[in-house]
Amino acid sequence: MTTDLASILSDLRTDHRNVTIMLNLLDREITEAGDFNEPDFELMRDVMLYMTVYSDAVHHPKEDLVYAALAAAGKDFAEGLENVESDHRDIAVLGQTLRHEIDAVLTGTAVARDRVIEDTLDYIRLLRLHVSWEEDDLFLRADRLAEDAASCLNLTGLDAPDPVFGSKTQLAFSNLLAHIHRAAISGAS
Repeated sequence: MTTDLASILSDLRTDHRNVTIMLNLLDREITEAGDFNEPDFELMRDVMLYMTVYSDAVHHPKEDLVYAALAAAGKDFAEGLENVESDHRDIAVLGQTLRHEIDAVLTGTAVARDRVIEDTLDYIRLLRLHVSWEEDDLFLRADRLAEDAASCLNLTGLDAPDPVFGSKTQLAFSNLLAHIHRAAISGAS
């Protein structure tokens, strides 16, 4: 399946808005728990499942295709792209680590609370910085490329629907979706 670059960028920006919602949920859980209460580890597990199943497996590979097109377009478009692969790898590794730590907590395995909180905060910080860089720099370059050429990219294998924000929510994410709706309602009031 081939898709034009402008459409892919629109989808990636939507994904970034959704990632921000997820990071806000994680941040809220850590902040509201404070020093004396436990975060909602089930919600955190659901967030990290989404982040590692959809974001790492579908979103980042789509971005990689966009960045390969930028690199192929020449040095004006390619500056700094050598950092993307390591950023995506670091995000994926930290995401998997955090997911395993949260799963361990939920199964009763001894895991240092401070370690989970620190890794959660590191994950939030790293991903926010990365998304900001992409939005403020890399996507703007890709916008220019999309204007200059009728770029189409092959998304075969990367057309999986978003399991939370897509048209059909997967049942496994119903708890997460309920939290997102509650957060949206409380934020609107």
